[in-house]
Amino acid sequence: MGSAIRLATRGYDVTIVEARDQLGGRAYVYRQDGFTFDAGPTVITAPFLIDELFEGAGKRREDYVKIVPVDPFYKIEFHDGTSFEYNADEAATVEKIRMLAPDDVEGYQRMIQAAKAIFAKGFVELSAKPFLKFTDMLKIAPDLIRLESHLTVYQFAARYVKDDRLRRVFSFHPLLVGGNPFSTTSIYALIHHLEREWGVHYALGGTGALVSALGKLFGELGGKTRLSTAVRKILVEDGKVKGVETADGETIAADIVVSNADIANTYRKMVTPEHRRRWTDRKLAGMRYSMSLFVIYFGTKKKYENVAHHTILLCERYKELLADIFNRKVLPADFSMYLHRPTATDPSMAPEGCDCFYVLIPVPNQQSGIDWKKEAGPFRDRVMNWLNEQYLPGLLEELVTERSFTPLDFENTLDSFAGAAFSFEPIFTQSAWFRPHNESEDVENLYFAGAGTHPGAGVPGVLCSAKIVEDLVCQRLPLR
Repeated sequence: MGSAIRLATRGYDVTIVEARDQLGGRAYVYRQDGFTFDAGPTVITAPFLIDELFEGAGKRREDYVKIVPVDPFYKIEFHDGTSFEYNADEAATVEKIRMLAPDDVEGYQRMIQAAKAIFAKGFVELSAKPFLKFTDMLKIAPDLIRLESHLTVYQFAARYVKDDRLRRVFSFHPLLVGGNPFSTTSIYALIHHLEREWGVHYALGGTGALVSALGKLFGELGGKTRLSTAVRKILVEDGKVKGVETADGETIAADIVVSNADIANTYRKMVTPEHRRRWTDRKLAGMRYSMSLFVIYFGTKKKYENVAHHTILLCERYKELLADIFNRKVLPADFSMYLHRPTATDPSMAPEGCDCFYVLIPVPNQQSGIDWKKEAGPFRDRVMNWLNEQYLPGLLEELVTERSFTPLDFENTLDSFAGAAFSFEPIFTQSAWFRPHNESEDVENLYFAGAGTHPGAGVPGVLCSAKIVEDLVCQRLPLR
């Protein structure tokens, strides 16, 4: 939607063609039994990128949707019963580190300075610039060497802090964009500084309220929307986009197509092989893909007042658990999870006196061969029993409503290649120029926004990709 709004603001005639029955794609909303469940992103960082969409149209975001800060950003619960939470207050965070691991205070202070330098280059300077030529990569090579981007995020954190719990706290962020902290380039260490710079926020009414606000703005700009309309084929003639064909056989003519669908499946399913010299089926199959997710949405008839808005629950294993998920692609007996409780900030997401949750567990993608039709029920039971016994006392008796979303749903409902929740894994050799470009290398006037292109997954990355697409389209096909 970011690309659609930006191009509509510039005067282009824009139509959104959406396969699902709501706008927002992965930012879907489930409503059942009086509860509202955000299916997709729940963490908003760099909210100015959202504000820009409204400001470009001469509007104020505050007149459409309210975004509020979340404090603490996260509460991290460790297997040994200790916990750690932090926010934008550096002094308060330092004090919490002093209480947990006093020998790491100096190291943390040095780490945030190093992360600030990575942030200045990786986000401020490069996140909204396209990498269309290899020379674009060569230009930043000295900076990448200087910032030691060959290190992984975990290696970066371990260089500065020694306590194993803090190493986990300051390295888990790649999981929010589909990466393994033990293989993701340390460029992604900028996420911690990005949070400190602009905070962690929440849209009142949920992410769905933000999507509705963006949809309203798009309509006011003259944009047109086609819901429940799946694109079957991108039409190409003489190497150039001519429009799209829907699953119903309808042709929608277009001079420009911007896809924010899964890039691997956009190429594999919508662009015929004769129009793909670079992004062949073989090349796409050889890429490394992110993990998938098992998500359980549930509502309770009581409130768990002591549970934070964002909680990370870490099991005893860290590196080995992630190796099971990313490398060995087996379903582990243990699990770590992200527990989202929006009613900590916004009671309107549940009936009065009730709580709204989702629990998200990283699991292997569909390249694992796991049969989720068989495994979903037992896995759900393991997770909910653990929560009932360890973190949300009496949960099973308090349940009012529930639904699950498995890797099979990522593959089928969301049409994600291999059920990968975040498209390509953000390793160094699949970042920047090495990632599928925002402007297709194979088809003229085909552009990409979203998680699979530069700069990558996550709300800030996706919104930055929309800025890149706007600039490219306006340069290549300016309105006369």
